[in-house]
Amino acid sequence: MAKRKIVLLNERDPRNPLAGGAEVHIFEIFSRLAARGHDVELLAATFPGCEPTELVDGVRVRRLANRYLYYGIVPFVLRSTVKKSRPDVVVDVLNKLPFLSPWTVPTPTFAIVHHLMGTTAFRQVAFPVAAVSWASEKLIPACYGRTPMFAISPSSRDDMIERGVPAENIHVLPPGIDDTVYTGGGSAAEREPIVMWVGRLEPYKCADHMLDAFPGILKAVPEARLQIVGEGQARAGLEARVADMGLSDRIAFTGFISEQEKIDRLRRAAVVVNTSEKEGWGMTVIEGNACGVVSVSSDVPGLRDSVRDGETGLLYPFGDIGALSEGISRVLRDGGLRETMTANAREWAARFSWNRVADDVENLLESAIDRDREITALTASPFA
Repeated sequence: MAKRKIVLLNERDPRNPLAGGAEVHIFEIFSRLAARGHDVELLAATFPGCEPTELVDGVRVRRLANRYLYYGIVPFVLRSTVKKSRPDVVVDVLNKLPFLSPWTVPTPTFAIVHHLMGTTAFRQVAFPVAAVSWASEKLIPACYGRTPMFAISPSSRDDMIERGVPAENIHVLPPGIDDTVYTGGGSAAEREPIVMWVGRLEPYKCADHMLDAFPGILKAVPEARLQIVGEGQARAGLEARVADMGLSDRIAFTGFISEQEKIDRLRRAAVVVNTSEKEGWGMTVIEGNACGVVSVSSDVPGLRDSVRDGETGLLYPFGDIGALSEGISRVLRDGGLRETMTANAREWAARFSWNRVADDVENLLESAIDRDREITALTASPFA
């Protein structure tokens, strides 16, 4: 692929305290493209104490304004950037509010779809903000109807199709994994009865469901312990609830931890749990799988793609606390089941590679720049 100028639009960069899986995802890809010689610039929001410009993993990050003003000014900055530097392609990351770049600039546009909030936004943020998010998502089919894109899971692809985006424009390309660091862990029999919940502590992630399920788990497996790994606006309420339950000696909140500490904890755990109402994919599921950890996750879009039910883990009906408790207890008690699932989980995780994802994104970006160019076979996705 020729060396290209790429302008990337995403609210947050990895240095932002609110950064999450979406930022990990795009930087795993675009830092690799930058290392291959492509010129990559990210237009992002500011945060307290940040530098206005910074080189992050080979990507030039330009921070424009706080998260509330950011979406209002980014179209104008984008127009100025396109006029001045003439990039080959603009990449919209559809993760929060859509940027609507195809209506803003004449430059070829590509889109990355993590997941759209839809009505879930009304349970996550204040009504006016949720209403803006919901209404702006209604514009996506009209704006991006001719824009090539990739979705990170079959569920996200199906969501876009249901919204009216042509199926032929959407490729499925799940996130990869760094198989040089997400490795190891003892055998299933050597695992401690540790249950890990990993993610941002936000309302739609439903960590409270895990707390509701844990007393039932303790009845079945008295030695079980729960680790809540992550930070977010729901943490204080969850900690107060654990204290009221009298389970502070069994449930630990780690807050934000380093990547290496997360890996070390995964290598000792028996189960990693995702209780979310909706996900684009399940990065923590695959990371846990690579470290030999079985997942018990809610049967919702994204997670039902990353968990192979009955093979690499178990799915339970979202919000069914009894089923969640029973599923985790079953994995903890049944050593034979856990051993089989652990082997399957490691094999499944081995199919995901950031380098192959970066190869495929180069391929797709080139097709966005030259719409007559045929897309060669994509190699990173296990989904047809």
